[in-house]
Amino acid sequence: MVVGSTFSTQQIQQAILSLSDAERISIINWLIQIDRKLWDHEIETDFSENGPGFKLLERVQKDFKSGRCTSWD
Repeated sequence: MVVGSTFSTQQIQQAILSLSDAERISIINWLIQIDRKLWDHEIETDFSENGPGFKLLERVQKDFKSGRCTSWD
């Protein structure tokens, strides 16, 4: 594979289907790791000081500190 080459989704899917079971499992695990990292980054961004969820997070923290909600554990 050449860096910078463009492959269609269909070509990638066909290439994955041609892999051995072990290679497909390796690809699946790699994709899961990437997805988790992207999700973590999205959550961190959403709830950062300027993120869209920051005000909600502040409200939840305030409610928790005032005793309006309790821990789940």
